[in-house]
Amino acid sequence: MRTVPVVDLGPWFHGGPEGRAGVAERVDEALREIGFLLVTGHGVPPELGDRVRAAARRFFALPHEVKDRYAVTVGERGWLPPGVEANGYAEGTPTPPDLKETFAVGADQPIGRPEIDAEWFLENVWPAEVPEMEPLLTEYLARMRALADELLVLCATALGVSPGFFTSQADHPSYTMNINRYPPLSQVGPPEPGQFRIGPHTDFGTVTILDRQPGVGGLQVYTPDGEWIDAPFVPGSFTINIGDLLARWTGDRWRSNRHRVLPPDASAPDEELVSLIYFYECNPLAEVVSLGPPIGRVSHEPVLASDYLLEKLKAITI
Repeated sequence: MRTVPVVDLGPWFHGGPEGRAGVAERVDEALREIGFLLVTGHGVPPELGDRVRAAARRFFALPHEVKDRYAVTVGERGWLPPGVEANGYAEGTPTPPDLKETFAVGADQPIGRPEIDAEWFLENVWPAEVPEMEPLLTEYLARMRALADELLVLCATALGVSPGFFTSQADHPSYTMNINRYPPLSQVGPPEPGQFRIGPHTDFGTVTILDRQPGVGGLQVYTPDGEWIDAPFVPGSFTINIGDLLARWTGDRWRSNRHRVLPPDASAPDEELVSLIYFYECNPLAEVVSLGPPIGRVSHEPVLASDYLLEKLKAITI
């Protein structure tokens, strides 16, 4: 598979058994071959993402000293300034900091275990200067959670296991949403050697739901034969990929694939992009046990989701 396929979820949501089985088969093929797909027919109105993006732009346009009141680091809630993250380190490649700034929100309902709550269920921070962000992002998070759960049911169906196989371990999950602003070349200047808007990496959790904008400095995906290709763009679609945890869960039947966001390009010096990325995980205390053969290819040692994900997050923090 040398491109990212487009899958219409309409038959999954509204069709009969044959339609649902067809969607599951296409998802299984995409995740085995390249680990990515674009989905249409997902039921999330595109204007919601548009409104979130507009509110985020108003936040990012605030003076640095105002945004600095909300400054945090990777894994926390608030503003991640430029220079605090380098995703290339996740695969052991030292790279310059990623050329982006981020506003992060996520799961905020504690489970009553202080050591877990302090890592995965931090209180969200809402900028007083952009009051519309709270209701918009609260609605967006609810939509993404519902879609992510449905995708996990679809994944279970694609594997031929019970529909609740994954969601039974996600009744109180951790998740994070990053709103990434990729500044234009005219603002940040020429990138350093090996510097990207986001360096090459794989994601860490179960499923990632990406609402992105097209651009010359956009998303690229690594093919099975070792080439980087531009991910296709379909208006109104979401780009879906799986993370390391879900790949491990499936016994590496599915690929948690490398991807990157290209640096700003001299051919578009004023290109500024804003992406909405929802990273879904599972219950932090879930024990992830691989589906070995014949479903998976290998049987990894069981891991606690929290331990596994924390190690990954620490790797990318500067």
